[in-house]
Amino acid sequence: MRARRWAADLGLGVKFGFTGGREGWGRLLLTAVGVGLGVALLLLTTAIPNALAVRHQREADRLDYTYSRHPPAKADDTLVIADLDTTYRDQEIRGRLVEPEGPKAPVAPGLTACPAPGEMVVSPALKRLLDSRDGALLRARLPYRVVGTIGERGLVGSQELAYYAGARGLAQHINGWQVARISAFGPPEKQPGEKMDPVLILLVLVVFVVLLMPVAVFIAAAVRFGGERRDRRLAALRLVGADSRMTRRIAAGEALAGSLLGLAFGTVFFLIGRQAAGQLEVMGISVFPDYLDPSPALALLVAVAVPAAAVLVTLLALRGVVIEPLGVVRTARPARRRLWWRLLLPVAGLALLLPMIGQGRSHGNFNEYLVIGGVLLLLVGVTALLPWVVETVVARLGRGAVSWQLAVRRLQLSSGTAARMVNGIAVAVAGAIALQMLFTGVEGDYSKETGVDLSRAQMQVRLSRGVPLEEAAGKFAATRGVRGVVAVGEATVGDTSWRSEDGPRLSSQVTVGSCTALRAMAKLPDCRDGDVFAVTGLRWDTDTSPLAKPGRRLYLDTSEGVDLSREVTWTVPRGLKRARPAGAPNGMERGGFLLTPGAVPAQAAEAIVGQVYLSIDDSVPDVHDLVGNTAADVDRLADVMVWTSTTQTRQFASIRTGLLVGAVCVLVLIGASLLVSQLEQLRERRKLLSSLVAFGTRRRTLGLSVLWQTALPIALGLLLAMAVGLTLGTVLLRMTDTPVGVDWPSVLTMTGIGAGIVIAVTLLSLPPLVRLMRPDGLRTE
Repeated sequence: MRARRWAADLGLGVKFGFTGGREGWGRLLLTAVGVGLGVALLLLTTAIPNALAVRHQREADRLDYTYSRHPPAKADDTLVIADLDTTYRDQEIRGRLVEPEGPKAPVAPGLTACPAPGEMVVSPALKRLLDSRDGALLRARLPYRVVGTIGERGLVGSQELAYYAGARGLAQHINGWQVARISAFGPPEKQPGEKMDPVLILLVLVVFVVLLMPVAVFIAAAVRFGGERRDRRLAALRLVGADSRMTRRIAAGEALAGSLLGLAFGTVFFLIGRQAAGQLEVMGISVFPDYLDPSPALALLVAVAVPAAAVLVTLLALRGVVIEPLGVVRTARPARRRLWWRLLLPVAGLALLLPMIGQGRSHGNFNEYLVIGGVLLLLVGVTALLPWVVETVVARLGRGAVSWQLAVRRLQLSSGTAARMVNGIAVAVAGAIALQMLFTGVEGDYSKETGVDLSRAQMQVRLSRGVPLEEAAGKFAATRGVRGVVAVGEATVGDTSWRSEDGPRLSSQVTVGSCTALRAMAKLPDCRDGDVFAVTGLRWDTDTSPLAKPGRRLYLDTSEGVDLSREVTWTVPRGLKRARPAGAPNGMERGGFLLTPGAVPAQAAEAIVGQVYLSIDDSVPDVHDLVGNTAADVDRLADVMVWTSTTQTRQFASIRTGLLVGAVCVLVLIGASLLVSQLEQLRERRKLLSSLVAFGTRRRTLGLSVLWQTALPIALGLLLAMAVGLTLGTVLLRMTDTPVGVDWPSVLTMTGIGAGIVIAVTLLSLPPLVRLMRPDGLRTE
């Protein structure tokens, strides 16, 4: 009987939700749109694991392992492939040169056949770029004829820039790291997994909680749209005989109707966003629409949890409202909110996290349930404390301008409504501050200094073996934006043949360059072409004195790319000079032998790898791309590197990128949901605004009152968010055993972003406010 009574009352509430006339439909649609936006983001979240899995599989399927040092022998089923990844205006471009060595050579995923020499197959996004005006510089770097596009199977994202170009003569450049011979695409049979350390796992857990918590808060707020008008309707039901429990169940039924319609709207929003995702790129990440397939189990959980939450939130909200047959008891002074139980939530969250303080990455994994529970309770504490803070503060406000008094009185009568509107943004800011503190604190553990001297060079170009250095240096020096060029060659010599089973017993570096270039590598005495120097006093190098004996015959390393059927030797000349080590532009001390061009035997030229260090003028537009074009002209296999002072590990960088992508999605949801909430609040007060205008209140005064009503709660909410965010961030840093420090510019930036969103939403709501401030709004039917 009780279950049937519940079902009947909920059904009646659902009926009221769909048959409430024009006003009822307006309220229902607002609720459905608010819930739908949250549901769409939840469905997107449930689709992320599948999207990541598909991207990982696509990446694995096209792996070519050009770094293998043991390529297969040439055969009918082998392919020589070269890695030519490049960057164009900060966009990564995946590039490969391919040369089939037989009719059964493997074909990369997404291609129907290997392109012929001089032709290339490109991704759709790269084709659009090359065909546009923005791709003019890039077309000069890729002088191939486009003969087709790469299929979806060969790409990890819809906006990925990639190409495969045909080439000849790649086999002579096989070097084990850039050019290799393969017999198949894809990962090896046994691929060791990369294990994440506990701190990175903690980061992932906190990111998911922080990104999803504002979504849950907005859904909970959306199901309470139109609360004041709903309560007045329920009073009419009490007048015709319904008891208080029945009215609450009917109200829950109305919320259920809005949530069910919100599920439908959310599904539509998700499908629209899913299609739009194929055309978007966020923080360098793009996907194909079919990547975003939600997990059936998680999607079912969303479909069940959202309506259940709508019913539960409504029942809990009505516990503080007395609905009587003659009206709703709101005009009487409400009971003050109690603080003690609101403080229990953040205290309980801290209690869950405290046992893991000091654990760091050396005492096992963090307990994921305690982490999720603790962070969740702390953020929920923001939503519990904010109504009390708003009520306590506005109760003490009073005198001021008319607009101020209108705003304060409105907040005093309905502070809970104002707090609900701000809850989501406060939770998002609190979580963002905590995450920013955690990322900033542990960033040093996943970043390392590159050691390069950026004052001497900012770019480096690695050339293939045998490329003439002087000619290459001249072309780079003539490139617009290049201020200085240091070009040297590198090789390795040993005391015995490199073809022997054990290789040489002693080996040393060889650096080739002009006297000016060699002075950038070491401290030289007087120098002229034909001189040879032996570097002594190097801290880390083995002693080269056994090799530095005039007349001794040394063997150059020809194990990469040159003809292994012959050996290249070099005899240490008489008149060998001594040099002292000095820091090279790349931060390394150069040891071994230093040779000027006149001292290099002709047969050794093809065993020397060129390194060009460039000092550039960053004020020149597209200077990096101009250097890239010159490098491609000098050597089609040139590897161009832009130096930075630090580098980050791939896993840490991936987590940070995922956070930024998720933050963009959440910020869009926050803005849209706040706008819907603000419009709902204005619709609720339509008659009140019309009455004030009819009595002569200026529209400017009413507009300012709306701004004050938004500014006061958001200011209090952001202050509370800063306090909770700093507390949570401090605890997380203690858990990772990291010194606690507050990056105040970042904290203030996060707070400013939250305030900026609210200000933008308020400004967007002013045009509807002007339309509502008309005397004809008093008309009733």
